[in-house]
Amino acid sequence: MSKTSTMIREMFGKGDKERDAGLSTPEDIVRFDSIPYGEDPVWQLLDVYRPKGKEGKLPVIISVHGGGWVYGDKDVYQFYCMSLAQHGFAVVNFSYRLAPEHKFPASLEDFNSVCGFVMDNAETYGFDTDNLFAVGDSAGAHNLSLYAAILTNPEYAENYSFRTPKGFALKAIALNCGAFLIDVSKQDLTTQLMADFLPEGGSEKEIRMISSCYHITEKYPPVYLMTSNDDFLKEQVNVIIPIFLKKEIPFNFHFYGTKENRLGHVFHCNIRLADAKICNDEECAFFREFIR
Repeated sequence: MSKTSTMIREMFGKGDKERDAGLSTPEDIVRFDSIPYGEDPVWQLLDVYRPKGKEGKLPVIISVHGGGWVYGDKDVYQFYCMSLAQHGFAVVNFSYRLAPEHKFPASLEDFNSVCGFVMDNAETYGFDTDNLFAVGDSAGAHNLSLYAAILTNPEYAENYSFRTPKGFALKAIALNCGAFLIDVSKQDLTTQLMADFLPEGGSEKEIRMISSCYHITEKYPPVYLMTSNDDFLKEQVNVIIPIFLKKEIPFNFHFYGTKENRLGHVFHCNIRLADAKICNDEECAFFREFIR
């Protein structure tokens, strides 16, 4: 494992513990914890959160956590995901296998298995499979942007050994502080992680395959796209917005923060922030526009 991945696990882990210190499960949330969705007893587990007192099937949000492809699990996303469930959604919060121990496309394979779980367990957990949504931030937004392409671009989907679940379709997605074009000419945090993330360490073929901007078609789902003034990936929106315009993909772009109010990368996961509440409220409102 590279020094960069080690640093991310240490730094992000410390920050997430500080962010969530003292938080507890809200009284208005019912949770089902550590449900297996695969054979790996550590990484292939998910939680389901529902608003208490809401009977019957609810629209679903699947959350894909961030962490540079090398860090994170469902536990560090539980409070953020429960805040989404408070908006009237059944929220699926899952861990997935991380690099470098599990190279690409392990994270996408796990995401696909979670989508299969949602379709297979709609009755058990009250999932309205006609109204499926997903959110992802940072590396999670990258994974989500790729999976949305797999769902809507058959030619691109042929690059993968797995097949998406029958009947599974995303009505809309939210891409938060994500990476959509990997530029190996730049020596930044993202490119430094490619050796750990990719089986060939970042061959030209691999880089093109994992840059979602090359694989978006007119059938891509509507997108809530956001970044913030101190997001180190904020320039990535300049890559994907022209593609959405060209392909006529409905999207809603939000830039958060002001000169006086600096908002960092994935600020929306810190549910103590007023700006996080605004962002998350607006994303859930965007999803509700597509519920039928």
